[in-house]
Amino acid sequence: MTLRETEPTAPADARRRPGIGPLLVAVLVLYSAQQLLTPMMAPLARRLALTESQLGLVVTVAAAALTLSSPLWGRALDAKGVRTVLLSGIGLATVGLAGFAAASVLALRGHAGVGATMTAFLVFRSLLFGAGIAAVPVAALAVAAATADDEATRTKWVSLVGAAQGLSLVLGPAAGGALAAVALVLPLYVAPAVAAILLAVVVATVPRHTPVARPAERRRAPWRPMLPALSVGFLLYLSLSVIQVVVGFLVADRLGLSPEGTAGAVGVALLATGLVLVAVQAAVVPKLAWPPHRMVRVGAAIAALAYLGLAAAGTLPTITAACVALAVGLGLGFPGFTIAATAAAPAADQGAAAGLVSATMGATFIVGPLLGTALYEVRPGLPVLVAAGCAAAGLLVALRRTALRGPAAPVPDAPVGA
Repeated sequence: MTLRETEPTAPADARRRPGIGPLLVAVLVLYSAQQLLTPMMAPLARRLALTESQLGLVVTVAAAALTLSSPLWGRALDAKGVRTVLLSGIGLATVGLAGFAAASVLALRGHAGVGATMTAFLVFRSLLFGAGIAAVPVAALAVAAATADDEATRTKWVSLVGAAQGLSLVLGPAAGGALAAVALVLPLYVAPAVAAILLAVVVATVPRHTPVARPAERRRAPWRPMLPALSVGFLLYLSLSVIQVVVGFLVADRLGLSPEGTAGAVGVALLATGLVLVAVQAAVVPKLAWPPHRMVRVGAAIAALAYLGLAAAGTLPTITAACVALAVGLGLGFPGFTIAATAAAPAADQGAAAGLVSATMGATFIVGPLLGTALYEVRPGLPVLVAAGCAAAGLLVALRRTALRGPAAPVPDAPVGA
């Protein structure tokens, strides 16, 4: 994706850093707004008499919306520029969070039945929010990958995008758990307010004359060189998606906690997980400077072992320790997959590549939550064991595919602006 700056005489570093910075902030803030809701989702579902499978369906439909919209956002990024994509995506996400909050409050007050509540959840939390939030990582990954002029810089900036998402796992659940411990509905009010503030900041700070893509010749199947990396990424993200929704139920049932206690305990575990995830992606990955295939292999192995530890954990400290180990593994594996995938795409296809990477992540959450909640209803430990199997399968694929060893196309020379 070849994007041009409005001030071509500016030094390269001066042009690039402002481009990636606002996108990192947007990723951090919007994902934090999403994660505010994580500690209270399981207790909210039980207060509203929703089953584990119904909650899984909400997440699954959201993942489908993200998966289908991600390639569209990638093409819009090429045609319309970063500002338009950010405003459209954040606007949709804000409406989705506000509608989800309104539906939840009405249901808690007894003004809506289970059917009406589920319909509202699917429209607002799943479709609108899922499609809206997809725009932000697509833009961030495209800018991070296309702006880099060497492998070390690509690794650093892609890792920073992941670190921003990881930091949201620290800020969001910590704040959400604290708010939910006071009143279960407080995160519902705060999340859309945070998204609305971000929208206002983007309107005020991101230039109107955002650089747009110039037409470029594209391959008939730009995804082909990315396929090995996409396969590994799918398996790693599938392992996470299988357990993400059921962690709250797992904590509640193993520790015998109330809804408020569950929200607080999940918040503690996710806080520790997020801190480690941020440290690995922001500091460890750039310091190690490993090639993508090594990051994926080591990360997948650690993740598989961490899932086995989580399957055996029966106290909050052991559950938290397993989640921390999982953060180390995924903190290595996720950026390794992203770097390998974007490096395999040509310069003219970085927008499309970012869309495919984001779609791959989202696709796992179509299958994973429903699979995880269905398995949990059969036996609570099954989702964690399946997650371990997915991580192990990702390791096997990474060990067999030499295509993960390095970029299949040169890193683009032309910078991307925002």
